[in-house]
Amino acid sequence: MIGLTLGGYFFRRYASIAAWNFFGIGLLIFIVTFAEVSSRSAGLPGYTAQWAFSLAALQTPIILLQAIPFIGLIAAMATLISLNRKYELVVARAAGVSAWQFLTPIAFGSFLFGVLAVAALNPLAANGFAQAQSVEAQVRGAKSSTNSEAEQWIKQRSGDEETIVGSNAVLNGGQVLVRPTFFRIDAEGRIFERLDADRAFLRDGYWDLQGVARRRGTAAAEKIKNIQIATNLQPEFVGEQLARPEATSIYALPGKIEVARSFGLKANAFATHFHSLVVLPLLLVAMTLIAATVSMRFTRMGQSATVILGGILAGFLLYVVSVLVKAFGSAGVVPPVVAAWTPVVVAMFYGVTFLLYKEDG
Repeated sequence: MIGLTLGGYFFRRYASIAAWNFFGIGLLIFIVTFAEVSSRSAGLPGYTAQWAFSLAALQTPIILLQAIPFIGLIAAMATLISLNRKYELVVARAAGVSAWQFLTPIAFGSFLFGVLAVAALNPLAANGFAQAQSVEAQVRGAKSSTNSEAEQWIKQRSGDEETIVGSNAVLNGGQVLVRPTFFRIDAEGRIFERLDADRAFLRDGYWDLQGVARRRGTAAAEKIKNIQIATNLQPEFVGEQLARPEATSIYALPGKIEVARSFGLKANAFATHFHSLVVLPLLLVAMTLIAATVSMRFTRMGQSATVILGGILAGFLLYVVSVLVKAFGSAGVVPPVVAAWTPVVVAMFYGVTFLLYKEDG
């Protein structure tokens, strides 16, 4: 068995490389995001450098969370390659330490890295993402880069009247809509009124619209400070239909899913997101096994660039498959548990099988 001293040394090497990669990639993401926000929004009214800086800071955690699997893959590959170049793996093998033994502390480090990302980074990313929706919507309007892919509409009925509600920025679990649009339809199916508001608050039995521009027919827009629209919608339904799962932390997801299902909603998107967060630590372990398949072989002049590129492509393929299957789970095509766990289990079996073949014949 590998000793605590040698195992601790391998663990510290991985932890150090992973930390430097985490902060380096995080800083790069912030700089790119700041430049992208500035270039898109510099000509808009209300734009300031401080606003762009704060928006980039709010968006960085959610992007960084998506990059965690690649950070884990790069850290594992860099750790094994550096140990190989310094002949440390050669000495460990000569001392009777198998690949399984010196991979254990690195795999444990990647698992711990994933746990920290889920437990600490995810709540920060969810809170920053929710705030970024509101901050960007104030300057750019309801359609923003943070939520442009999530534009959806829901329909409600109150008596003989129907109302179609649309909003990109949804806050507080469906209780607040930023710059929403309400289309009111009469009993004959004709739109007789359009309401564009700065904010819409879901109260008990009605929508409270504030800062409203009301349009009827071809008449000019009428400015109204406040107006109320009757509704029977619940925040859980609004949040399920309009909000993005990324705006909810892992600690709030189970309760949100349970409440949504109590109203007859499937909540597939939120359930898939929850299971993808739960499986993230094991995904990093799978990335470590993939890194081991291309980084452990000793070569006198260092690892071949082709081999390293192959490992990165394999990790990228695993990530793409995970995202694709997650989309199927969110759409209800496959169960959320299957969508989140299947790619990770397959990747781990691949890594274990490859290492068994190489190490034990």
